[in-house]
Amino acid sequence: MPGSLPESPAPLSGKPSVLFVCVHNAGRSQMAAAYLTHLAGDAIEVRSAGSSPAARVDPAVVEAMAEEGIDISAETPKILTVEAVQASDVVITMGCGDACPFFPGKRYLDWRVDDPAGQDLDAVRRIRDEVRKRVEDLISELKN
Repeated sequence: MPGSLPESPAPLSGKPSVLFVCVHNAGRSQMAAAYLTHLAGDAIEVRSAGSSPAARVDPAVVEAMAEEGIDISAETPKILTVEAVQASDVVITMGCGDACPFFPGKRYLDWRVDDPAGQDLDAVRRIRDEVRKRVEDLISELKN
């Protein structure tokens, strides 16, 4: 991922907080949040939300993440709130368009990642692997 994150004030908790946002909070943002939690442990606060949440997490996404040993079957899509954005240091959008509120002083990144909705498991695996790579890069940047 080119470039580095711009400077922003240190979080009050002493650890960075990341919010992943996509439209339905049923695929990309769920994968990203699960990977960040799995790979960074409690070193980073993790949230995910959607501008128009689905009723459930995409079953193909649940299956693809289970192949990685990460169980997201109990996760539920959540609505994007102003409070979630305000409480986050880094806001990563994945196709939420203009629905994501903007606040000065926050770091915003837009990850152009294919939507897994309606895709077969092989396509979802490719998306999952791309999300994992981006999350690993994000962890490296946040540690510096």
